[in-house]
Amino acid sequence: MSTEDRRPHPPGDDDRVVDLGDDFVVLPEQTTDDTDRGWGEATGDNDDRLLAERPPHWD
Repeated sequence: MSTEDRRPHPPGDDDRVVDLGDDFVVLPEQTTDDTDRGWGEATGDNDDRLLAERPPHWD
């Protein structure tokens, strides 16, 4: 056994305490580039327009 094997190792990730409480977030639900603003589009809802302009065969 070498002297390197006998030296204590510094604590690794397995020894680290991580608080996984209710407010712990790894990634957000939606990124900023996955929004209208991120795509460079105007913010707003156009569902009413889309429903009014739907094709006749959708009725």
